[in-house]
Amino acid sequence: MADLLTTSQVQDRLKVDRTTIYRMIDAGHLPAIRVGKQWRFQAPDIERWLHAHAAATRAGDSQLPELAQTQPERSAGFRAGTDPGDLRTLLPLASAQEIQNGFAEALGVTLVTADMRGVPLTEISNACGFQAALMRDPTALQKCALVWRQLAASPSMEPKLYPNEMGLLCARGLIRSGSTLLGMVVIGGIAPDPWPPSHEGLAAIADLFGLERGFVESNAGAVYRLDRSAQERALRGAQRIADIFSHLVDDRATVVRRMRTIESLTQL
Repeated sequence: MADLLTTSQVQDRLKVDRTTIYRMIDAGHLPAIRVGKQWRFQAPDIERWLHAHAAATRAGDSQLPELAQTQPERSAGFRAGTDPGDLRTLLPLASAQEIQNGFAEALGVTLVTADMRGVPLTEISNACGFQAALMRDPTALQKCALVWRQLAASPSMEPKLYPNEMGLLCARGLIRSGSTLLGMVVIGGIAPDPWPPSHEGLAAIADLFGLERGFVESNAGAVYRLDRSAQERALRGAQRIADIFSHLVDDRATVVRRMRTIESLTQL
């Protein structure tokens, strides 16, 4: 219990007010533990968020959306799904994986599908060499999921490129059912201009992932380099895939509702 932080301590570290902390907990953006009537926080969870955000800030002028300042459930009349199992239940994951694999190769980017809490539901498709190298860190997927959760908090409904914890660009297309946001298709592996980062920037990335600096530098060239036109195509592709998945989810939900209606009728 010694590593558990109080709400006041997290306020000091994230530089936000108490109300914002509670909003982040309610939205599923900040892991928390209920102790009696108080919220407590795992120090490593907070540190991972701070390190990932700092790395993204160093990587470029654009920054990942601040979780403390965004409320995706209010964007354009949509609300975030409250049950992280919704998308896993409704999306045929085997088919989604094949669709994702095909688009990743066609667009020349990395793709993964995640719920609104950043939990990946598919295997990563077409990871670039630099990403594959950094994934040697056993906690790399957790670091990625933290950034995906930040992407989910972006107030923009349209895909937009942001630097991630690896210094590369990523964006997300939203999967929705009616007015509910269920998940996202995340594109990544795209090198910003200029690339690679400075020696200091690569050293910071190596330290974040607990890898040798020379190893990270030697793999820095294995990224996807997209010109402006290709980047715009990839952004449209991310939302197109998300729209396809939205249709699959709606079709599955319709079948489930019909089956439940039939079941209820047979019990009369």
